Amino acid sequence: MAKKIKKVETPIDQRETFVSIQKNFADSDLSVEEKLKTLYDLQQADSEIDKILQLRGELPSEVAALEEEIAGLKGKMAAINAEIEGFNEGIAQNKENIIDCDTQIAKYNEQLNNVSNSREFDSINKEIENQELLRKIAEKHIGEMKNEILVRKAQLEETKDEIDVRSEDLKAKKDELDNIVESTSKEENALRAKRNKCASIIDARTMSAYERIRESEHNHLAVVTVYNGNACGGCFNMIIPQRLIEISSNKKLIICEHCGRIIVNPDFSTKE
Repeated sequence: MAKKIKKVETPIDQRETFVSIQKNFADSDLSVEEKLKTLYDLQQADSEIDKILQLRGELPSEVAALEEEIAGLKGKMAAINAEIEGFNEGIAQNKENIIDCDTQIAKYNEQLNNVSNSREFDSINKEIENQELLRKIAEKHIGEMKNEILVRKAQLEETKDEIDVRSEDLKAKKDELDNIVESTSKEENALRAKRNKCASIIDARTMSAYERIRESEHNHLAVVTVYNGNACGGCFNMIIPQRLIEISSNKKLIICEHCGRIIVNPDFSTKE
């Protein structure tokens, strides 16, 4: 008994086009006509999904940008609050320093009453002067920190106002987007179900080429019908009569020699 030869699958090249898969296109459980019709249906579903996404326009990216901006502003507020907390801690520490200075000054003043010579007197006075200087420095720091707190509180108010404005914008855009999504969700779900069904039937190599062509074209058309009886529906270049006959036969994968798209029988559109 002859041993069955196992077919070796070659890896999918992400640069593959419909031209490169043309030779093994018919190597499938589906007939060529069924495969072409499935690809056409897949393209139609994707095109309708594209239209729905176009209705949303820039709203999804605008919503995401506003959410990111608001998060950044909230982070800015948190940083400002942390600075204010640091200044308050600094004020408290300097107040303690003033109390320490006053305690030391009182102690040195008491010692002045018991000095025994001028040298000791001068030394104690010097310590008093140092403590008074430290006290003034602490008072200066407290004043500076209080001013910084006022500045930071003004920044907080400005940032809060910014957040309020951006939040209103975000709510309006989210409501607009939600309304569009809600009005099209049923249709979109049905289209995505149709798309998934078609994609599950098509082999991985053909799907890879389909996705690549779709991404490379500005109108995202990888599969087109004959336009105006004798032209490619993608690039609108003329198709020779022999090719038109082959397209109408549904027995061969026909690629536009100008744009690389699949051209299918226009009758497919009338059979939907």
